[in-house]
Amino acid sequence: MLKRKGTAKVDFLKKIEKEIQQKWEDERAFEVNATDAANQKSSGKYFVTFPYPYMNGRLHLGHTFSLSKCEFAVGYQRLKGKICLFPFGLHCTGMPIKACADKLKREMELYGCPPEFPDEEEEEEEEEEAKGDEVVIKDKAKGKRSKAAAKTGFSKYQWGIMKSLGLSDEETMKFSEAEHWLDYFPPLAIQDLKSMGLKVDWRRSFITTDVNPYYDSFVRWQFLTLKERNKIKFGKRYTIYSPKDGQPCMDHDRQTGEGVGPQEYTLVKMKVVEPYPVKLSGLKGKNIFLVAATLRPETVFGQTNCWVRPDMKYIGFETVNGDIFICTQRAARNMSYQGFTKTNGVVPVVKELMGEEILGAALSSPLTCYKVIYALPMLTVKEDKGTGIIMSVPSDSPDDAAAFRDIKKKQAFRAKYGIKDEMVLPFEPVPIIEIPGYGNLSAPLICDELKIQSQNDREKLAEAKERLYLKGFYEGVMLVDGFKGQKIQDVKKLIQKMMVDNSEAIIYMEPEKQVISRSADECVVALCDQWYLDYGEENWKQQAFECLKTLETFCEETRRNFEASLDWLQEHACSRTYGLGTRLPWDEQWLIESLSDSTIYMAYYTVAHLLQGNNLRGQGESPLKIRPNQMSKEVWDYIFFKSAPFPATKIPKEALDKLKREFEFWYPVDLRASGKDLVPNHLSYYLYNHVAMWPDQRQKWPLAVRANGHLLLNSEKMSKSTGNFLTLNQTVEKFSADGMRLALADAGDTVEDANFVEAMADAGMLRLYTWVEWVKEMLANWDSLRGGPATTFNDRVFASEMNSGAIKTDQNYEKMMFKEALKTGFFEFQAAKDKYRELAIEGMHRDLVLQFIESQTLLLAPICPHMCEYIWQLLDKPDSIMKASWPVPGPVDEILIRSSQYLTEVAHDLRVRLKNHLAPARGKKGSKEAPQKPSHCTVYVAKNYPPWQHTTLSVLQKHYQANGGELPDNKIIASELGSLPELKKYMKKVMPFVAMIKENLEKKGPRVLDLELEFDERTVLMENIVYLTNSLELEHIELKFASEGDEKIKEDCCPGKPFCTFRVEPGVPIFLVNPQPANGHFSTKIEVRQGDGRDTIIRRLMKIDRGIKDLSKVKLMRFDDPLLGPRRVPVLGKEDADKSPILEQAVFHIDLAGKQVRLTENGRTTDIGDTLVYVVN
Repeated sequence: MLKRKGTAKVDFLKKIEKEIQQKWEDERAFEVNATDAANQKSSGKYFVTFPYPYMNGRLHLGHTFSLSKCEFAVGYQRLKGKICLFPFGLHCTGMPIKACADKLKREMELYGCPPEFPDEEEEEEEEEEAKGDEVVIKDKAKGKRSKAAAKTGFSKYQWGIMKSLGLSDEETMKFSEAEHWLDYFPPLAIQDLKSMGLKVDWRRSFITTDVNPYYDSFVRWQFLTLKERNKIKFGKRYTIYSPKDGQPCMDHDRQTGEGVGPQEYTLVKMKVVEPYPVKLSGLKGKNIFLVAATLRPETVFGQTNCWVRPDMKYIGFETVNGDIFICTQRAARNMSYQGFTKTNGVVPVVKELMGEEILGAALSSPLTCYKVIYALPMLTVKEDKGTGIIMSVPSDSPDDAAAFRDIKKKQAFRAKYGIKDEMVLPFEPVPIIEIPGYGNLSAPLICDELKIQSQNDREKLAEAKERLYLKGFYEGVMLVDGFKGQKIQDVKKLIQKMMVDNSEAIIYMEPEKQVISRSADECVVALCDQWYLDYGEENWKQQAFECLKTLETFCEETRRNFEASLDWLQEHACSRTYGLGTRLPWDEQWLIESLSDSTIYMAYYTVAHLLQGNNLRGQGESPLKIRPNQMSKEVWDYIFFKSAPFPATKIPKEALDKLKREFEFWYPVDLRASGKDLVPNHLSYYLYNHVAMWPDQRQKWPLAVRANGHLLLNSEKMSKSTGNFLTLNQTVEKFSADGMRLALADAGDTVEDANFVEAMADAGMLRLYTWVEWVKEMLANWDSLRGGPATTFNDRVFASEMNSGAIKTDQNYEKMMFKEALKTGFFEFQAAKDKYRELAIEGMHRDLVLQFIESQTLLLAPICPHMCEYIWQLLDKPDSIMKASWPVPGPVDEILIRSSQYLTEVAHDLRVRLKNHLAPARGKKGSKEAPQKPSHCTVYVAKNYPPWQHTTLSVLQKHYQANGGELPDNKIIASELGSLPELKKYMKKVMPFVAMIKENLEKKGPRVLDLELEFDERTVLMENIVYLTNSLELEHIELKFASEGDEKIKEDCCPGKPFCTFRVEPGVPIFLVNPQPANGHFSTKIEVRQGDGRDTIIRRLMKIDRGIKDLSKVKLMRFDDPLLGPRRVPVLGKEDADKSPILEQAVFHIDLAGKQVRLTENGRTTDIGDTLVYVVN
């Protein structure tokens, strides 16, 4: 984490921010009503929303990054003249708050208040005892700390988590009541969001659940409507379920496993036949089955054996019909919630055994051509997937093929586990599926192809499966009777159904990956009675796809994620029995879960301020005097459905019409911004529910969704446990609101992970401070800035660059590319100003400086509104910047901008050449002294390319036009150029020249193929000759055409690439004496050269004495007596005595041999001796 020395600058910014935020609050800058539109000229409305955050803690930087997309968009659209609404709700529905409160209550009951917790070892012993007879197989993988554990720091107790928030014991106790969370965290969230200057209409804020009677009524209306439209159904459905919580576990209720759904397997029943293994002999008379879970039921025809892991624990348990199934405890736990056992959730264990105790068991398996197969050892069977029993099909599974070869080859391995030869050697892979390119024994073939030596070649086996399974599914054809010639994808379900109908298999489900609930329970798949939203229903799904067609997603990846999600979405359980929320209106034992009450609440925002009376819980007096119990389904229908009739109600029609107008004005939602992880659930449900509620009003469907990646902090994942974590409040405190906002905009735009770098935030904050100080300096020195017409080369360039920057920034904001907008609208914009300041030798023009300050302030306002508001005030603007308009850019002269870039490149090139010129000659014997610093330079510019380059470019141009804007391979170019007689002697140079042109073509486009430049480079250099001379610290630069130089110059000089030569002009040294006392100007020695004028000498002096800023303030004099004058002591106040001023038109002449300097003035030539005098006024 970043440490800094002082805080004066950040304190200055924070002080301004507080004042500005107070000003906005006093002006009610962000409170907006539909009626305002009538009184205001606008270019439309803009309604943005952000998924309301969950209120079980302080908002962190990840929340802030996502919501900043809404915030920046609103800032921009306001400037573009739109009436903008950004409301912000707070989510309390669901399990987490209730689970945390209950956990806290339990800790206080068990360990006292304040609790005294046992150490970890005691705790583990207690847990073991509590588990009693239940068989638990420890999974080593679960030793790794989960996301939730990381989120809460190292404390596994809720009390410790609350204390880590800085709460006292007295305060912590209050959190054992769920209601207290609803009082505590929402106001803190609003306080934190206000501290970053969010443009939110806070009148429309609310908290969810039935504590808010208006919102509760709204959600009940939504669900009654959905049920009426047959979108909600009831029945037994497979769902991810937490046995500990006793209810389905939706995405928002999970510590890990968000987005994970049930995975369907075919559970193949392999019957144990006589003779039974010793361990199973006590179960004679029972039907005993080893059950294998497979995703590929079509391969059962090819079984040669089954695999069991020798060192793994298995159990036998009794099923509902009295059969005994053998599998892992984890799988049995899942099955017990899917109707496999007599009592739901209870596993009646009849036998515990190790895998090695069932090895060699004889099995009768359905559909295989072998009458009996055997249970054989495999050491890589995993416990966390399937049942721990694996059906072996070596013809089509690379894993099985490799393991089967191993056991056939290794007699010692068989002996170790008591496997007889007759259990293995007579069995061969069975051809059951033909795959194009892999034949009918695809797995052995690919194992040979990839040279897989054993079952331990994990990487090669993974590659083999990747190649085989997809191709097999889409192109594989069955070879077995009854299904011969049919494609796998067509028969997979048929084979599964046939086996289930014949009692040879059962449908079995388990989570795709491990899911841990917020109560730290490993979830199962359960067959539950529940109310569910039927997202799989074909017409509804089709409508959601219709909505997606017109939805702006800002990037293709988001669109693809939506398509995939809508594709696989099926039933979604919308009810639960535990937690906080709204009750299902027709079955009040159920609560509506948190992903289902949060799909169309954006409509509630449009009317909330007129119902709730500015109270988060909706407990204030309604501005329209409407009571919650008056909000019947018919009333909500009238507000939200255009054609609904006026209801039977005591609410005045005028009041309901006002609510209806608000909704009709603001809807649809113009933008919803969120993290990309919400696309598969919340954002897809958002589309589904909008099309269900407004099926015939497409104009009410969402218009745009902007999904962003996760936020890294300093290039690492944010984590409380590692300390790499920042809350919104901490970040504002550390970097100021605008400093943080600048870094958030700079963090990243795409769906890839973004990166908030603290060092960048600090640097950005300093840049803002510097920018404010520069504005103050300019305004303080306004009169010293240049006036008159702004027509110099650099004036015109700067004006064009400002206009170009405004246009590019406009485009970037429009596409919601805020990192790019910051680049073009701040970093590059400031760089253009810095370049102008450096190049404008005659000084910056005040009109352009004012235009720059105004444009820069407006371009940056969406991202850093506080500083921009402050500068707007410094400019004495009558209104807030919140009422300002986007700058209207003037014309952009691209050629002029490119000519300025050319100037910058030439200046850099000349500096490099000068540095090389001054470097000591390497490799030569003798003196290593550096050459003398040159005083003069001749720059040669070429109107045309040398003949060989001209020919080469002409050929490249021809190919570029013929190939539709591309150049062919170098081989083709080289052979054509090599055949041209005029290029024969230049071939060594030609191809490097082609390579350079190709490289420049990528960077600068087709203009690099032009035979002449689009601007006059001699004119550009001439207009900036003073700048070039000063920046190189030379006396004089002379410009010539290349045609005036020697052959080497003509050869090396081409358009856009000047050539230069440096030289030292000889001179005679003289003393320059300053007789003024205590003024910081001293005597010095300079050289006088032939033809120098008075101003040339003064400029030379200014290069030595940086204290002299203005040439006109310097008076240069010669002694009337050049011999005795310098020897006399100067008299204070009579510095001019016995001296004559040197006139502007005077010319110096030198005699190198005699080391003498003469001066010609008004036709008279005078010897000046070896000393001149200067005074600075």
